[in-house]
Amino acid sequence: MDPRSEVLMRQADLFGGDLLLAGLPADDLLGQLPAAHGWSWHAGEHAAQEARFPGRSLFGVAPGERPFSSAVLFLPKSRELARYLLDALAARLVGGELFLVGEKRGGIESAAKQLKAYGQPRKLDSARHCQLWQMTVEQAPPAPDLDALAQRYHLELDDGPLEVVSLPGVFSHGRLDRGTALLLQYLGALPQGPLLDFGCGAGVLGAVLKRRYPQSTVTLLDVDAFAVASSRLTLAANGLEAEVVAGDGIQAAPAGLAAILSNPPFHQGVHTDYQASEDLLREAARHLAPGGELRLVANSFLKYQPLIEEYLGPCQTLAEAEGFRIYRAGRRA
Repeated sequence: MDPRSEVLMRQADLFGGDLLLAGLPADDLLGQLPAAHGWSWHAGEHAAQEARFPGRSLFGVAPGERPFSSAVLFLPKSRELARYLLDALAARLVGGELFLVGEKRGGIESAAKQLKAYGQPRKLDSARHCQLWQMTVEQAPPAPDLDALAQRYHLELDDGPLEVVSLPGVFSHGRLDRGTALLLQYLGALPQGPLLDFGCGAGVLGAVLKRRYPQSTVTLLDVDAFAVASSRLTLAANGLEAEVVAGDGIQAAPAGLAAILSNPPFHQGVHTDYQASEDLLREAARHLAPGGELRLVANSFLKYQPLIEEYLGPCQTLAEAEGFRIYRAGRRA
């Protein structure tokens, strides 16, 4: 089991009744707590839970309508997201118990201070490099308005301004990251046909692609429910229509693509994880049409070029700047 789940199970007698596990890992915790149900914003972890425990896990950006008398939040990496999630849970728990669990290196002690807004927190346990905190909600906040928490910013591009809408927890929240800024300069002369923004985040690439290639079908794909919601808001803010898909990795993408564009992720929570990016490189050819191409930006220290050439074909470096490289490769015939 995940170390955080192991810490919970050391106090298993506290977790009966209508318990909500928010951000739970894809382990056996629901099996150990048969009266509990889960809320996940990670499409892969949600799918794993649904496969093992059908009907006991909700995917989305809100805790849903199902009642709960206590809740456990597995601390996310983003402080802004943690604040939203705590408010969303505490708003439903007047007089109920709210628990917070997380890794020490993920900032659990600092995050636990946020609980003071609702009552008096106390540390229950410290083990497996994790901590578990508990509090009774005495001052419940109003239910948070997620859209009101969005950060909006404008990009001045050659074909006009673009409004970007970013929700808490989304990569590069409230600003354009340097890698995507570089890739935006190299979106010209793409093959005709369907386009994919893989790991879409707030939807910057997907929105620009749809505006520059209006006749192409554009799909935006991300594993995170908050990114999917952000991308839909960005598209709507710019009067654009595209398909936005929640899915765990390139396997969720359509086939027959003319091009895959990506600033691929390599972090999961507080851990470094290259799996989604490496799967993209290995499986891209299966999703590209003949003559289709992969174009991505990556940190210069990441050894992606050998993988691209092994699984896709000859790889060209279109640009290198500020610690990033733009790679381009076409699918072998």
